[in-house]
Amino acid sequence: MGRPVALFLDMLAAERGASANTLAAYQRDLDDYAEFLGGQDKAAACATPDIRAYLAELTRRGLKGATVARRLSALRQFHRFLYVENYRGDDPAAVLEGPKRGRPLPKVLSLAEVTRLIDTAHERAQAPAATPAEGARRARVACFVELLYATGLRVSELAALPAAAARAKGDAIIVRGKGNKERLVPLGEPARVAMAAYRAALAAARAAREKAAGDKGAGKLEVAKEEGRWLFPSSAASGHVTRQQVALDLKDLAVVAGIDAAKLSPHVLRHAFASHLLAHGAELRMVQTLLGHSDISTTQIYTHVLDERLKSLVRDLHPLADEEAE
Repeated sequence: MGRPVALFLDMLAAERGASANTLAAYQRDLDDYAEFLGGQDKAAACATPDIRAYLAELTRRGLKGATVARRLSALRQFHRFLYVENYRGDDPAAVLEGPKRGRPLPKVLSLAEVTRLIDTAHERAQAPAATPAEGARRARVACFVELLYATGLRVSELAALPAAAARAKGDAIIVRGKGNKERLVPLGEPARVAMAAYRAALAAARAAREKAAGDKGAGKLEVAKEEGRWLFPSSAASGHVTRQQVALDLKDLAVVAGIDAAKLSPHVLRHAFASHLLAHGAELRMVQTLLGHSDISTTQIYTHVLDERLKSLVRDLHPLADEEAE
């Protein structure tokens, strides 16, 4: 029947619109499963005890409960696919229970920490740079921070923003997110200013590079065309900056700003965006739309913020609160 994992991944891409990152994650999980059992065909034909043995092996490796649960989810979907498509007559993973796990609260920076991060990014961008290329890099980092905190974008969405986002008129930009779905994301003035400053610094760096290399004619036009596609162009295979580079730049900035680098990542700024909105009165449904969550249950990881708001409302507004405190 061919490679069973390949068939499953083809289904995810064609029917569910799974992203390249999602497909790569399933590929890694199922390849590890197949390696444990001794090959793709054995993985497709395994019995329930084989899956239990694999899960036990993951525990022996010291993997966290959340990781084991994710691997089991991949196996369930894989074997369910094989059963539904009549590649086998039973579903051995259906009877298995996953490890119990609590959902961790998201890491969030305080408003003061985010402010310090943004201020530091702009101070570095405005300071004299040794080269135009370094000036463009600093301006890019300032743009990263402003956009992530202003919009709550996923890092993959940020990295793949088209150059047209900087030229968009109005108060919002169109973002292509998970499942190739588009959504409208509001954009504040600080983020617009940061994008304009970055594009100016990028143009200055490009001009300096072309002058130094003596680029002329078709070569110059080719470079301009390629860099004109993406807001954050790079030499990576995709043509735009990678997610890993965004994360590294933010950690470098955290060190300069006096913030623990372990606390900062692009996703932490996304969490800060959502948590700070909720803390200042935004509705959960609105935050769900802004984040691009298809299911409200995903957004509900932020309900701890709402709980704190409710406590403060009772504490500050209830007529008997002062008496109870006494």
